[in-house]
Amino acid sequence: MPVVFRLDGFRFFFYSNEGNPLEPVLIHVQKAGAEAKFWVGTEITLDTSDGFDAKTLRKLLKIVEENRTLIEERWDEYFG
Repeated sequence: MPVVFRLDGFRFFFYSNEGNPLEPVLIHVQKAGAEAKFWVGTEITLDTSDGFDAKTLRKLLKIVEENRTLIEERWDEYFG
């Protein structure tokens, strides 16, 4: 699972097999057993979350928005 970056103990990554056919750009976030998945499209939206509270999800959404370009670049590099 390629890790795009780490920040404040959160790991931002995607799985090497993101569906068949390949899903659109997305990012998973994990920390201390909690995980969330965000779609990175025209808008960044939360798909699923298990274990994160609303405040943390708002923080993560902002981080994903701020790192959109990096996430898309890494996705394109990996899945080409």
